[in-house]
Amino acid sequence: MDKQVQGGFARDIAMDLGTTSVLVAVRGRGILLQEPSVVAVDRRTGAVLQVGEAARQMLGRTPGDLLAVRPLREGIISDCTIAEAMVRAFLHKAAPGRLLKPRLLVCVPSGISEVAERAVVEAGLQAGARRVYLMEEPLAAALGGVVASACLSTAGDQFDEALMQYIRQKHSLLIGARTAEEVKEAIGRVDGPGEETLAVKGRCLNTGLPREILLSGEETAEALTPVAENIISAVQAVLERTPPELAADVAVSGILLTGGGSLLQGMDTLLAARTGMETHLAEDPIRAVALGLEQTLPHLAKRQEGVLNLARRRQLTV
Repeated sequence: MDKQVQGGFARDIAMDLGTTSVLVAVRGRGILLQEPSVVAVDRRTGAVLQVGEAARQMLGRTPGDLLAVRPLREGIISDCTIAEAMVRAFLHKAAPGRLLKPRLLVCVPSGISEVAERAVVEAGLQAGARRVYLMEEPLAAALGGVVASACLSTAGDQFDEALMQYIRQKHSLLIGARTAEEVKEAIGRVDGPGEETLAVKGRCLNTGLPREILLSGEETAEALTPVAENIISAVQAVLERTPPELAADVAVSGILLTGGGSLLQGMDTLLAARTGMETHLAEDPIRAVALGLEQTLPHLAKRQEGVLNLARRRQLTV
């Protein structure tokens, strides 16, 4: 079977399953896909209609018989059936027409439960993978080893929800998740003056009619900073559990940020101020994990299939 794989009938595929987006890399071909982790479903039949960017365009704009859903919430699978359909669609997009089932390497947050890990493995197998391997996200991003970790439910969704609630309470304007995400990407910040502004459209809670407001970066900081503080508290807790020798190395080299949340304006400076350590953004924060997965693909045979080592996970998260 492995000879057939090497011959090109099937490929090793890596997938970074994020709450907001999914990146797919194929061995020998690099990262081929980067699309939103959204699935459009027929509400009556349950049939999957669109996946990825096409489905994202339906968020908040779907008719009554269509439902646009995110099968991952807070970094883990929340709907196994829809997640399976999404993984299958992305596998087909990345390697269409393959005769054999590929081996699939998937990233998971450090410290998630065994149940959540098994859900990822099952989704991959049901979607058409021959074997499924898991890798911790920070390990893929840094390509080193995990000494101490913490797993939070805080993800991009929490930042979006914070914006939605803030705009609703302060401006009496109802916006959807898609608009909140666009605001976050355009002027979202967690530190600094935030002089940027953005016109935001939604539905007025008082009149029920469409209305537009001008939102400032300073207001987004007011909304998003409490969520960011949860992340910073977890970073501080992990640093406190880090062995002294390694902590000294971190103090010299600094903290490296990856992922979409690191792109919020001021995240690096706020974290540096709270920890007293230099903080840097990865060269490609969004694709850092996927790039690490891609480099791991040639060595899949050395990795353990299925869920991660439970004893090691417990040791890391104590």
